[in-house]
Formats: sequence, C-alpha cells, structure tokens
Amino acid sequence: MFPAYYRQLACAAFAYPAIDNHAHPLLTEKHRDTLPFEGLYSEANGEALEDDSVHTLACYRSTYQLAKLFGLKKGEDNWEAVKEKRASLDYAQLCKICMQPSGIQCILIDDGLSGDRDLAEGYKWHDQYTFSPTRRIVRIEVEAQVGAILLPLDSSTVSDLLFVVTVNFEERIVTCANDDDVAGFKSIACYRTGLDIAPSGTDEDVEKSLLEAWTQYKATDEFRLKHKALNDYLVRIVLRIAGQYKKPVQFHTGLGDNDITLTKSSPAHMQPVIKAFPETTFILLHSSYPYSREAGYLTAVYKNVYLDFGEIFPCLSADGQRAAVKQVLELSPTNKLLWSTDGRWWPESFYLASIQSRQVLYDVFADCVRREELTESEAAAIVEKMLFHSSNRLYGLGLTPKLDIIM
Repeated sequence: MFPAYYRQLACAAFAYPAIDNHAHPLLTEKHRDTLPFEGLYSEANGEALEDDSVHTLACYRSTYQLAKLFGLKKGEDNWEAVKEKRASLDYAQLCKICMQPSGIQCILIDDGLSGDRDLAEGYKWHDQYTFSPTRRIVRIEVEAQVGAILLPLDSSTVSDLLFVVTVNFEERIVTCANDDDVAGFKSIACYRTGLDIAPSGTDEDVEKSLLEAWTQYKATDEFRLKHKALNDYLVRIVLRIAGQYKKPVQFHTGLGDNDITLTKSSPAHMQPVIKAFPETTFILLHSSYPYSREAGYLTAVYKNVYLDFGEIFPCLSADGQRAAVKQVLELSPTNKLLWSTDGRWWPESFYLASIQSRQVLYDVFADCVRREELTESEAAAIVEKMLFHSSNRLYGLGLTPKLDIIM
C-alpha cells in the first residue's frame, strides 16, 4: 500500500546539509597514530578497548562501512585491513575522503578535550573541510583550571583566594561570551563530580572546597576540578553569564568512558539547576544514553532544555541507535533535537557518525510515514530541523543551508 522508498524524506535524510553542534578537533598529521584507533567506536579504554571492543556490533558495522569507503575487496573487509589501508593514505587525502561525503556545513568544536593542545589541530584548521566557518564551544573546567594556574599563590585567606578566583573566572567567561567565534559553553561536571549540580551553596562550603583544591595544586602542581562545592559554584557562574549573553551551555550526559559514575550521569539529576536558571539554555549531550527517556522528558517540560542526539553513532549497534532515537522522540518536541557527530581525533569518526545517523533518521521516520503518523512532508521537515535549522537558530549562527553540499 505504501511505497518502500520516500524520495522527499530520503533527500532530507541523506542530502540535506548538517550543522555538527558538538565535536572535537582532528589529530595533527604528526600524531595521527598516537591514540588507539579503536577509540573511534568505543568509549572503553585499556584492555576493555584493546581486547573486547573489536567484538561489538558497533565495530563490525564500522569495519564494513570503512572497508567500503576505502575500496577494500570482499575478504579484505576486516579491522586490521582497514587500519592498514588508512595508514597508507596521505593524511590530507584521508581527511577529504571522510569529510566530503559527510554533508557537514559547519562544526562547533569543543577544543578542551584532554590533550587537544598537544595532539590536535586548532578549530579554524577544520574550515577547509566545511562550507561555513568553524565555531568554538568553550569547556568551562579548562577555563577555570588555566585561569587558576595563572593566579598568585600568596592570598592571605581562603576568602581572599575565592574572591580572586571568582573575579578572574568571571572575566574569562565574559570575554568568551563576547567572542563571536564562541557559539557556547560546555561543562564536564558529569565526569568530575556528577550531574547533581546544586542550584545554590554557602560561601563556607565553597571556600572549604577551594582550599582542598588549592592545597592539592600546591602539592602536585595539578589544579583539577574534582571538588563538588567548587565545581558547582563555577558552573553556576557560567549559567548566569551564559543566560545574560544568550549562549547555550552544553553538558556531557550519559555515555562516556569509565571515568564517570554512571548513576550520576543521568540528566534527571539536573532538574533543580534547570529550574534555577530559566533564562539559560541547557543542551544535554550524547542522547543522554542510556538515559534517553529522562532527557526527552526534560526537553518536553522545560522551555530551556534541548537534547543533542550524538555519540550513539557509531558507538551503538544499528538497532541500538534506532531504539535510542525512538526513545528520544517519545516525548521530545522535534524542534528541540540537535544533531552532532561527537567526532574526535580521527576523520573517520565524522564519516561514520554522519552516514549512520542519516540512515537511522530515514529508517525511523519512514516507519512513521508508513504507519500514517506523519506525512512525508512533515517527516522531511523534521529531519531538516534536526540536522540543520534547530542548531542554526539556537546558536544564532545565521547560516543558509548549502543544498548541494553532499557530492
């Protein structure tokens, strides 16, 4: 009764340009092989990455798709052959092969990932692979750490120290908020102390937390924000300033490496702080997987909450990806869903995230059209919003979609 192929929806899913609202830089050519390539499709590390991740459905699927991209013959489509082939390619050629078919018009890059400054290219370098200029997402924990390291160590009291840290941090955040290249901010509170961010706190608790962090810094020369009252205090500063300057704030939620406490990575913990800052736009990253339904609920009941449905490509199996997107759509207003690759380090991460997510969007919405829950025109318009228009509006990018971007 219904056609197996919907041309209008297919054009939206497979050919419409995309704004990648959350990604990280590519490695420099010098460091192209510095990190284990298996990190392409897995958040595991150590033995779990080296020994086990290659047996996931995500790896098998990625292997097949990359073998096809690199022109490997049947029988050569295995993981080791893929790694050997990519190593034989000129780096600029490899980047072009992966980025050109992705359909990415603009990338918003979080350049605060550990090791970025030593191993990766600067954000502007990526402009050669997009049709619109790359913009920055400022990681607030990095700004706090760098700013603190530059401060004198001789404050007379912890109250004085907190005052100096606060003034310095606020100045750095305001400077970023006034920078046209900065599209928004990001917090990794999920990794450091969890998403149960307190909407308020006492000076006494913050000072105690700062003293602990500062004592550790003087002893180890490492200022790492893993002290909850201080972390929450700095996040609140950013939420206030970001609300004033209309810059969205991204939060890592859900899926991540084993440095997170999984039970504290659910965005449900964020309800109090979301309520406390109604003028600030919150963006929940990574589909909040495996807490996608909780994230969908938050987008449905709070005007200032949006959901990014990235990183599950290519980290989940195809069935897992479809299920996660369906869960997100159970409650979420479709104008509050933002596409991303969470691409990082390797150009293949952008390629795989793009082709897999586009296929999933087609599959999920084609089912809706077949069941007469949406018209094909409505489904196509929703996909175009998810890929491009919602991010363009939310971040104030002012871009016009380049409709012939995918070759």
